[in-house]
Amino acid sequence: MVTEHEIMEALKNVYDPETGLDIVNMGLIYDVQIQDKHVQVKMTLTTPGCPLSDRLSNGARNAILQLEGVESCHVAIVWDPPWHPRMMSDEAKLQLGFKI
Repeated sequence: MVTEHEIMEALKNVYDPETGLDIVNMGLIYDVQIQDKHVQVKMTLTTPGCPLSDRLSNGARNAILQLEGVESCHVAIVWDPPWHPRMMSDEAKLQLGFKI
């Protein structure tokens, strides 16, 4: 059975092309649920009008579906809580020039 750690590692291969950072370090992944061979992910975007919403959610879904033991995956885009730069990892903040 796939683990949450394996899923999060796979999601680190999905990059936001505007920032060059992966969606995990950007703080866009809010929740991962695993039930047998089905994975459900709640993720957000930096803004509600993000033109990359389909690209990022499809990238997340495809990365998860490539994992052994996963047969289906649903990625839900949510807006609560709203994304904020403080949700980024320290590494991501440094790469984008934020002071830690």
